[in-house]
Amino acid sequence: MPPGPEPKTPIAGVKNLIAVASGKGGVGKTTVAVNLAIALQKLGAKVGLLDADVYGPNVPVMLGTTEMPRAMEDRTIIPVEAQGVKMISMGLLNPGDKPLIWRGPMLHSVVQQFLRSVQWGELDYLLADLPPGTGDVQLTMIQTVALTGAVIVTTPSVVALADVRKAVEMFRQVQVEILGVVENMSYLVCPHCNDRVDIFGYGEGARLAQTFSAPFLGEIEIDPRIRVGGDTGKPVAAQGEDAPGARGFYDVARRLMERVALPAVAGPSIQID
Repeated sequence: MPPGPEPKTPIAGVKNLIAVASGKGGVGKTTVAVNLAIALQKLGAKVGLLDADVYGPNVPVMLGTTEMPRAMEDRTIIPVEAQGVKMISMGLLNPGDKPLIWRGPMLHSVVQQFLRSVQWGELDYLLADLPPGTGDVQLTMIQTVALTGAVIVTTPSVVALADVRKAVEMFRQVQVEILGVVENMSYLVCPHCNDRVDIFGYGEGARLAQTFSAPFLGEIEIDPRIRVGGDTGKPVAAQGEDAPGARGFYDVARRLMERVALPAVAGPSIQID
């Protein structure tokens, strides 16, 4: 008989392993993952961030670090700490503009190393920033490690939602719980009149969550300071909950903490008519 599938074992010391995923690129998934990790840390949790987007590892830039992880004699890796969050990324191991031209087995190997060989220590949450889509990295994560669940990032755009539905269905088919949906770039507050402007549409993220009986974790507004924070390695969440652009990330962090603590609870946390 052929060998069965590898057992889905937890990571030693990690209480909750949460995938941050999206159906397509360009929805701000990494921005959400970075600021969410920092918000969780600021709210008192011990947090790690695994940058599993091997081809587009932007987490080091957003966290403002170029420090190299340390390799130990026992072939384990000490993660870098930035903004109070433990972090590992291919962007630290392969800096500069040199591209990675890898096939699936190599991706599987590096993701396994990030999961199993990094000394994460005791963590309340380890967020895994996945690449967009439903490819090799997602399959490695799903098939070999015990996931607490997935957070799905989308925008209000109907085009983005078409791809997000595929990501949601992927996790559901492999029985990974959808912990919630985050709608990024949800709206703009006009700097002149303070009115809300729904640039990309309204309420689609909440409706998607309702369709799949998943919680809606919240909206992240469009604020230029969020983009500047990511570009300069100074995420808005690191400046505190009352910093411009940061409140939405803290709201999502609190709802995620509640959701993980009460996994039997289902349904949208926020209703939008």
